[in-house]
Amino acid sequence: MVDVRRVKLPGVGVLHTFVTDDGGKVGVITHRSGHSDLISFADADDQDHARKVSLRLDEDEAHTLAELLGGTKITESLSSLDQIPGLSIDWFTVDYEDYIAGQPLGNLASKGVVGLTVVAVVRGDSANPAPAADFKVFPGDTLVVAGSPEKVARAFSFYRTGEMKKAPVDASPGS
Repeated sequence: MVDVRRVKLPGVGVLHTFVTDDGGKVGVITHRSGHSDLISFADADDQDHARKVSLRLDEDEAHTLAELLGGTKITESLSSLDQIPGLSIDWFTVDYEDYIAGQPLGNLASKGVVGLTVVAVVRGDSANPAPAADFKVFPGDTLVVAGSPEKVARAFSFYRTGEMKKAPVDASPGS
């Protein structure tokens, strides 16, 4: 299992890093804006191989890269369902600044979002399928949700801000 280090970058977002088996160092900076930077770098004492590569990805590109690199088993299993018209399956990674961080999932139906399901909460290497309303969500958790694209977008907005806004029909859930 890979040892992933997490560092909060005040005013920027979160940095996750790990060292590969061949000594390479890889990091992802997840910005508060939703963009991610994929970076590889060397320590100061690794002068012979001192290279740094940085690539800026928007949210869709980051999700695509994660899938290409072997996304979570849940998203692999759900990908075939994503082809059903009117059904959107998406994931929301909880950050420290998000309203839902440290809160129970609650019941979105009581807030007017009927027909949306939190399929699972992924925490580390484990999944918590069909979590109850009192399931507490923490930064770093990933919520896997299913519903119409509009309802998924509304839920993600609520998870970020705590406010229930009506999302435009053509808005992507992750935006």
